[in-house]
Amino acid sequence: MTMVQHLATAQRSFGIEEEVMLLDPDTLAPVDVAQEVIAELGAVAEDGATDAADGIGAGDASIGWIGHEFLRAQVEFSSPVLADGAAASRVVGAFRSALAGAADRRGLVAASIGAPIGAGSSRVAEGDRYARFCDELGAIAADHRIMGLHVHVGVASRDEGVVAMRGLRPWLAPLLALTANSPCFAGRDTGFASWRTIVGRRFTTASVPPDFADAADYDRRIRALVGLGTTLDLGSLAWMMRLAERYPTLELRLFDAQLRGGEAVAAALLSRALVEAAATGALPHVPAAARPELVDAAVWHAARHGLDDGLLHPETGELAPAWAVVERMLAHAAPALEASGDRALVDDAVARIRVEGTGAERQRTALAEGDGALRRLLRASFVD
Repeated sequence: MTMVQHLATAQRSFGIEEEVMLLDPDTLAPVDVAQEVIAELGAVAEDGATDAADGIGAGDASIGWIGHEFLRAQVEFSSPVLADGAAASRVVGAFRSALAGAADRRGLVAASIGAPIGAGSSRVAEGDRYARFCDELGAIAADHRIMGLHVHVGVASRDEGVVAMRGLRPWLAPLLALTANSPCFAGRDTGFASWRTIVGRRFTTASVPPDFADAADYDRRIRALVGLGTTLDLGSLAWMMRLAERYPTLELRLFDAQLRGGEAVAAALLSRALVEAAATGALPHVPAAARPELVDAAVWHAARHGLDDGLLHPETGELAPAWAVVERMLAHAAPALEASGDRALVDDAVARIRVEGTGAERQRTALAEGDGALRRLLRASFVD
């Protein structure tokens, strides 16, 4: 059986988690009304999560859930288990439409960006765990105003998840460069395409995960980290990818929140395809390119420059033109994307980025235009 034949009969499930911030339209500073918006969109369910089906207006519990996050200006969306791009587009679109409406009714902007643009701050949400985390961060806490897109991809076992992690490590940098969407922070242009990535590097576990031998090695080493610094528990591991503890998934956490819902869906579908390629050994392994110091430096470089400079090529261990590396990554993902019927969706999203620029580039262009262009970009993109 060929790889494509295998994929046609055994597609991996996936899930999407989006973090969104509510902003003042004039200052683009955070506004702490998330709990009020959550209450409007759905009824609070067990453990603080929110069933958003009725609020979204779909009358369908499969639409997903919303809840609070670390800050009182943040809303988090978690999709149900998904099988294809059409379903992902439907639930992400429904959530964004509902949240945009709630924001409009309050005269606010719902922004899907990796870091807030305005200089204002947001209070930390209630909860002992958040309070402990904030206390441990010390002076870093003031900068912990970041939003991400997390993608869960189903794996057959934790061992398969570790195999996929090993294959994906050198490809995290081009994935980040393609999806960078946080150039501004606290009222200034940081000079980085993904400032969220740089903020995240300050945590106890950060950036690219170690190269684990197998699931037993992974589990043994992560347990030893609990209680050290910001690793309050296994759910506090902040690497760019990790094995989920509650679900049989590999969770990719490297992405900034995406301006457009279609870009979030495309990132999820590309992630699923690359996990498949890595798990089946279709991603070539070049030991020199997988060295920890090299993959970590490549991520910093991608966070700084996005697609405006070269990227480390995972197959050579050397700098290469950014789009050449992205195209090679897409080529490795192509068999899985073809088998799932999602290649056109991903190709269209990437083609649009190639013409219009990454989210970071679009934010910078709008910022330079002034006269409310950035506010209009955030509003229009959120429901695009």
